[in-house]
Amino acid sequence: MCGIVGYIGEKDCFPILIKGLRRLEYRGYDSAGVAVFDGESTINILKKKGKVEDLLAFVGKDIPPGSTGIGHTRWATHGPPSDVNAHPHTARFGRLAMIHNGIIENYESLRTSLETNGHAFVSDTDTEVLIHLIDEVQNRTNASLSDAVQMALKEVEGAYAIALVDASEPDMLIAARKSSPLVIGVGEENEFYVASDATPIIEHTQNVIYLDDEEVAVMHRKKGLIIKNLQNTVITPEVHALEMQIEAIEKGGFQHFMLKEIFEQPNSILDSIRGRVSVSRSEINMSGIDAHWDKWNAAQRIIIIACGTSWHAGMIAEYLFEDFARIPVEVEYASEFRYRNPIIRSNDVVIAISQSGETADTLAAIKLAKDQGAHLFGVCNVVGSSIARETDSGAYTHAGPEIGVASTKAFTAQVTVLTLIALLVGKKKGLLSTQRFSRLLVELKAIPDKVQKLLEQDARIKEIAGHFVKSENALYLGRGVNFPVALEGALKLKEISYIHAEGYPSAEMKHGPIALIDEEMPVFFIATADDVYEKIVSNIQEVKARGGRLVALVSAGNQELKQLAEFVIEVPKTDQALAPLLTVVPLQLLSYHIAVMRDCNVDQPRNLAKSVTVE
Repeated sequence: MCGIVGYIGEKDCFPILIKGLRRLEYRGYDSAGVAVFDGESTINILKKKGKVEDLLAFVGKDIPPGSTGIGHTRWATHGPPSDVNAHPHTARFGRLAMIHNGIIENYESLRTSLETNGHAFVSDTDTEVLIHLIDEVQNRTNASLSDAVQMALKEVEGAYAIALVDASEPDMLIAARKSSPLVIGVGEENEFYVASDATPIIEHTQNVIYLDDEEVAVMHRKKGLIIKNLQNTVITPEVHALEMQIEAIEKGGFQHFMLKEIFEQPNSILDSIRGRVSVSRSEINMSGIDAHWDKWNAAQRIIIIACGTSWHAGMIAEYLFEDFARIPVEVEYASEFRYRNPIIRSNDVVIAISQSGETADTLAAIKLAKDQGAHLFGVCNVVGSSIARETDSGAYTHAGPEIGVASTKAFTAQVTVLTLIALLVGKKKGLLSTQRFSRLLVELKAIPDKVQKLLEQDARIKEIAGHFVKSENALYLGRGVNFPVALEGALKLKEISYIHAEGYPSAEMKHGPIALIDEEMPVFFIATADDVYEKIVSNIQEVKARGGRLVALVSAGNQELKQLAEFVIEVPKTDQALAPLLTVVPLQLLSYHIAVMRDCNVDQPRNLAKSVTVE
């Protein structure tokens, strides 16, 4: 969840590190630091609690010189945010410095052993234990630093992505990973970049190498790049070309990344459809399905594993798969699935959903399902990510980089891709009529334009948001395929505005939550035209009778609910199966505007980070 950046080459590295940390700050922002090697004898360590700007203020004009360095922005796991717990951490009296993303699970026993051998620690972190372990192994074996890293990592339990520099090795930068992402950018001759993801790299090079688990990369200013695994086998790396553009990770004139990404949804949904759908031929092409059709055709059950917003996308997919393809679906929190000894069969298809493709709990659940013989299908947004490599097949969402911590366009892109999969499987199994299939493709192709029309209501939605800035609680209610949208709407509000919010199926309101309703309680109903519309109107009447403040999302032209609700937001009409792609957008905008009016940092909400690479 932390952000890692590193550089070795001929350029002044401090500006590269700082710009990289700014780009990575969505991964963690409770402290930041750099280690810059002056090329002679000194590694300058500069670190500070707070954001990257706090680090820069601390550094002032005393910018350390050097062309080799590492930088880190932290999301705390061990020890509270502080100057001392900030990375980099050091050993060998400051001559060895390291940054780390992940969790070393056996750090306490390692720390006790190291203290017995005379090592002293100044921080609460597992990272400091790891760098001292590397130092201890090197002293004990007289091995080279790269060999000591390999040996030390064999003693480690848990997840890590690390980068380290050594004052006795002026031309070398070392990086390694296990269950936490790390990418190497290949620049000019013997010039290398290291980062948690590609965002700090794209303005310097388009050529990257994705490290695999238990690989150690030695980047040398004179000898180039050597990658080995922990068994000391030399790995021949595959160089990939980045498709990302620098404009995709800039705000582009918007006040916040989150607002920009909400407004990018017409394009991100279209990009997730593009090349896969032909309305004229009435067909969907998805190689990840077609190449493994025997597995899908034989599937007796689909298990969807995900976390957070991706779990909500999976819940929507449950309705679609059971409707279109008549396959039973179970949607599981990956964090629970991996620990409850689940029953997994060889004729199960397991769909893993993750925006980053690096979610630790989802990766662990994938490995569990794979070990028991299920077919693994990944849905993620990041090319070359761990989930993309660990699954048997999959589909990218093509949402583009999402910098705002609260997911918006990644969610609708996931729902789009999952809808395509459900449609394709239903069609190939002969359970979805040609007429309905064709009609849904036409409707799906129209969704980007309808999202654009929704976005044109932003000013009106902002006005509505202003009435709920001081609310402390909120309810979100929906039925059928819009129930997961209610969950997602509530999650967005609580994530970025810190207002307590809960989502429920509308009918469940009477089984408890109705006790919360009073004249101060905003209740957001998703009440678009569908098979359960009349039931939702009854639920709205129940809230109205108890004085709740009603906001209703309705299909365009609905007059009935204008008489009942305090505020109405009209949503373009579409097939009810596709409604979540539209109904979620006003809820995103409402949450955004409420949070901004409450003076919250919507791009970097407290305690959250974008890529959850620890359990």
